[in-house]
Amino acid sequence: MIEAGCSLNRRVQSLELFKEIISTYQRHGWELKRVLIKPATRSDLNEQAVGLISQASLIDAEFDALWFARPSNAGREAWELRLLADHPYALFAAFEADETEEEREEARLEMEHQMREEAQESEPPAVAGG
Repeated sequence: MIEAGCSLNRRVQSLELFKEIISTYQRHGWELKRVLIKPATRSDLNEQAVGLISQASLIDAEFDALWFARPSNAGREAWELRLLADHPYALFAAFEADETEEEREEARLEMEHQMREEAQESEPPAVAGG
């Protein structure tokens, strides 16, 4: 019974964190493009959460993170990958107008790799027997 309550509490906290992060980025002109999401988090999403991320691509991942993009100076495009965690952690890249989509995607995949490493380091250690 306590475990079910903890699970519900985590879902509510995750939804609130999703909403808070998305709202903050949107206030600063960012657009949600992609959602990297763990299978467990995906199964916990309710209709309200799905509405928040409906315009973005959902991508299965080993960690939860949000990809945002917006126009930047001199025709560049800025992308930021924000880890979905209580402690703010994000990676940023600005792409030149003449960079190909393949070059941009390669850079984004490298950022996802870096984020995966950060997410693994920030996870609490597993508790034996529980």
